[in-house]
Amino acid sequence: MSAVQRGSISHVLSVAGQFQPYQVVEVHAKVSGYIRRINVDIGDRVHAGETLATLEVPELNAQYRGTQSEALRSQDQIAQAQHDVSRAEAQHAALQANYDRLVQAARAQPGLIAQQELDNACAQADASAAQVDSAQAGLAAARQGADAATADKERVGALQSYTTVTAPLNGVILWRYADTGALIQAGTSSDVQSLPLVKLSQSDLLRLRVPVPEDAVEYVHVGDSMQIRVDALGRSITGKIVRFTRDVSLDTRTMQTEVDVPNKDLSITPGMYANTYLQLAHRENILTIPLGAIQGDGATGTVRVLDATNRLATRNIHVGLRGSLLAEVVSGLQEGDRVVLGDASGNKDGKQVTPRLEHEPTSDIMHEEGGMIDPQAAQQASQPATDQSARKGSEN
Repeated sequence: MSAVQRGSISHVLSVAGQFQPYQVVEVHAKVSGYIRRINVDIGDRVHAGETLATLEVPELNAQYRGTQSEALRSQDQIAQAQHDVSRAEAQHAALQANYDRLVQAARAQPGLIAQQELDNACAQADASAAQVDSAQAGLAAARQGADAATADKERVGALQSYTTVTAPLNGVILWRYADTGALIQAGTSSDVQSLPLVKLSQSDLLRLRVPVPEDAVEYVHVGDSMQIRVDALGRSITGKIVRFTRDVSLDTRTMQTEVDVPNKDLSITPGMYANTYLQLAHRENILTIPLGAIQGDGATGTVRVLDATNRLATRNIHVGLRGSLLAEVVSGLQEGDRVVLGDASGNKDGKQVTPRLEHEPTSDIMHEEGGMIDPQAAQQASQPATDQSARKGSEN
């Protein structure tokens, strides 16, 4: 016999997950050249901006010096064009002033200045104005040429800076593909199969990828807590679901779900497995009775209860969440009622019996196995599992 008491029931899904780097990047050289020096090897920890390798590209250095010379020459051309503009403006000012004086004199004393002389002075002033325009156009062209030369110098300078290959992020060198003296092709070349310098893994933050079975997909939500056990390290972690694919694989009938796990000390190695525990359902402060007292499956059932005089009676009850030991009583019983454990069908209602009270737990956690890598969990999973249809029916 057991008493109806308040407690809690949880359903927890246990699934094996695998740690993956948050990012994996193959670092290529932007320019082709020989490796002068490579500073890292597999397993090295690097930081963003740290120099991984230095390339030797002699023709690029010569090209950069040429662009520097061209940029300096373009500045000299601008200075020369500015002098030409100043000279043309001065000449135009003098010729224009001479023409203006002749015009004023001719107006003061008509016939004093010959018309031919006036026409010649006017033509010289106009020609000098055209020379000013031409000099200004030459100055504009020189400036444009200087801009083009500067841009070309910056372009070649940027290419030259790519001879120093730096780490794009904090991480660990997974593999090194080249050694000192090797010829590396530019990573931007489409007509050659360029070889990366190194493979870099961001391992200070890991993705724990968990294949959630199809029948548990509806319980997965961003922000849900997930308990994580890394048996290889003897560590337990609490994480939160940050993303999932929203797509069930046709091959495995699972949905990939990810938890971000900080790994600042790099104690967790990518590729390690972990056992994860996702809570599918939970009821607190509910009326519970042992499963052994219920006759029938699904949302309804019957129990044998004892009245105040220890006489048997049959009750119809409505069952909610079922665990591995306990079941939620939605209606039909009250707290403190006494129920008979086991099959009491041989005893008729009204029969008086001598009860013996069994103390049952007040909380129950039912683990559903979705694929575990822990030996003890695997052994437990090999035992007969609780009927999953009870959970599905009880949560409708």
